[in-house]
Amino acid sequence: MKKEKIIESSMESRRKMQSNRKRKHSTTKSPKTTAPQNPYPDHPRPTREECSSVRDDLLSLHGFPQEFIKYRNQRSQHTNDVVQCDEDEKESVLDGLVKTILSQNTTELNSERAFASLKTAFPNWEHVLKADSKCIEDAIRCGGLAPTKSSCIKNLLSCLLEKKGKLCMEYLKELSTEEIKAELSQFKGIGPKTVACVLMFHLQKDDFPVDTHVFQIAKTMGWVPADADIKKTYLHLNQRIPNELKFDLNCLIYTHGKVCKRCSNRKVGRQKLEIDDGGCPLLAYSKNCEVDN
Repeated sequence: MKKEKIIESSMESRRKMQSNRKRKHSTTKSPKTTAPQNPYPDHPRPTREECSSVRDDLLSLHGFPQEFIKYRNQRSQHTNDVVQCDEDEKESVLDGLVKTILSQNTTELNSERAFASLKTAFPNWEHVLKADSKCIEDAIRCGGLAPTKSSCIKNLLSCLLEKKGKLCMEYLKELSTEEIKAELSQFKGIGPKTVACVLMFHLQKDDFPVDTHVFQIAKTMGWVPADADIKKTYLHLNQRIPNELKFDLNCLIYTHGKVCKRCSNRKVGRQKLEIDDGGCPLLAYSKNCEVDN
């Protein structure tokens, strides 16, 4: 009888241990991600019709920007499940993320030069990780902020290798948009704008990055309240702009902001085209905003 009780007690203990292990295992899963809330739920703009109209107006004025054609084609291939693409257009997610890091606070030309110099100096990302920080800084110096960007890239590669065992970020393609945001935000120096750019350009996700050009134009047109900051503008526009319009609209507004003095509310440097007040198609939207207010 005592023997039977001992056996029953042992089995009960085993069941409890198994139950505890199951509970512990369930808590180690990736945290559930929830879609961010719109900070301006009562702000009715932009409407779907307005987004479409602005897209068409800017497309008529500028044509689609050549610098984004490659990414537009990749999105089309992704949507149509076409896996083939030109060799020159193949770009890893990690390449895209580093490119975006190098584009921070500099011109497109300088960031492209910095990335090309980095790839020339080091055959692969393993060599970048093993390299002295000074060598990386020298390779990307033409892109500006070399010490800061070098540190960010080294940290990214080090954490990635420790976490995944290899320097590859293709696994992000299997995650949802919110999961990707949570994943990339863990890396030091990777902010919301960088994450949004990687989502839109390199992972073919429907997202709407907000840089200074997009931010200023959104405020000028009244798409966000006058006191909105960049973070809240990003959250609001991603809620309001239809997914199928986000990519083209973002590329066109960004391009327009670089050449239109009025919309960007800043001095425009040497550009092939400068838009005066009379030639800006967004003037009508801004006037509507003034009347509405």
